[in-house]
Amino acid sequence: MQRGTWSTDPQLIHGPMVVRAAALIAAGVPGRTISRRCAPGGPWQRLMPGIVLLHSGEATDEQRLGAALLHGRENATLTGLWALRRHGLERLPPPQDVHILVPAERRVTSTGFVHVERTRHLPRPHLRGDLPVAPVPRAVIDAARRRTDEDEIQTMMAEAVQRRFCTTDLLARELDQAGRTGTALPRKALVPLLAGARSVAEADAWHLWRRSGLPPGHWNVPIFDANGIYIATPDFWCDEIAFAWEIDSYRHHASLEDHRATVARNARYVAAGIVVLQTLPSRLRTEPELVLGELRAAFRTARDRPRPNVKRAA
Repeated sequence: MQRGTWSTDPQLIHGPMVVRAAALIAAGVPGRTISRRCAPGGPWQRLMPGIVLLHSGEATDEQRLGAALLHGRENATLTGLWALRRHGLERLPPPQDVHILVPAERRVTSTGFVHVERTRHLPRPHLRGDLPVAPVPRAVIDAARRRTDEDEIQTMMAEAVQRRFCTTDLLARELDQAGRTGTALPRKALVPLLAGARSVAEADAWHLWRRSGLPPGHWNVPIFDANGIYIATPDFWCDEIAFAWEIDSYRHHASLEDHRATVARNARYVAAGIVVLQTLPSRLRTEPELVLGELRAAFRTARDRPRPNVKRAA
C-alpha cells in the first residue's frame, strides 16, 4: 500500500480516526513508526491496548465507542447505557464505561473504559449510525443489571415501555434469559410495569395502593362516557366505583398548555360524575400514610354515590 493511503482506508478504521495497530502494520506501516507517533508529544496516541487514535487530542465519545468495538473484534455489539443513547432514550444516568457483548468463546477481557461481557445469547444487533447496538430490551436489562439505584432502573425501564421502544413482555423475556446475576432489582422494578404503571411515580403509587387494602384496578386505561366520548386516561382507575387517581407533578404542569390540559381533564371528570383524587408524586414517599388516608376517604366517597354511566376501554 502506498505510504499515507492507509489513513483513509475505511477497512482499517472504525469510526473517526480509530484503528487497530495490527491493521496498520498489515497495511504496511512499520511498527516503529506507530511507536514513534504514539510516543509522548507525538501526533497519535494509544487509546487502549492495540488500538490507535490518529490524533493527540482527547478522544470523542464516538471514538471511544469505535475503539471498544474494535477491542471486542468481530460481532462485538454495543449494549447498556450507550446503546440506549443510540436508540434515542433520554432519561438515563451518565454511562461510566462502554459495555460491549462478545461471543462466549471469545477471549477478550475488560480493560480501561471498556466492560466486556461474554454471552451465549448474543443478540442480533441494530445499526444506529455505523455502530452495531443491542435491541432496546436487551440493552435495558444489561444496563439495569449493573445499576444499584432502584429509581434509575425504574426510570430506564418505564421510558422504554412508555415511549414504545419495547414491551414489558420483552423486558421480562430478557430478564429470564439473563439468569440471576444482577437481576433482583430489575425484577422488582418490572412488577408494577407489568401491572400497567409507566413511571417511577406510578410505580410508587402502585406499591401504595397495594398497601391500602382497596380493590385492584387498572393503570393507564382510557375512560369514555355513555356516548363513547373520551374523558381521560387516569393513572389509576377503579372501574367498580368509577374512581380515578391522578399522580400530577409540578413538572408536568410547568407550562400553561399543560396546566390548561389538566384543568380541562378535571372538568370532564366532574361533568361525568367521576370522583378523582390528585396526588403529588413527592407525597407518595414523604407522606405515605396521609396519602393512604386520602385514598381510602376518596374511595368511600366514590363507593357511596351512584356509579355514573362511564366505562373503560376493553
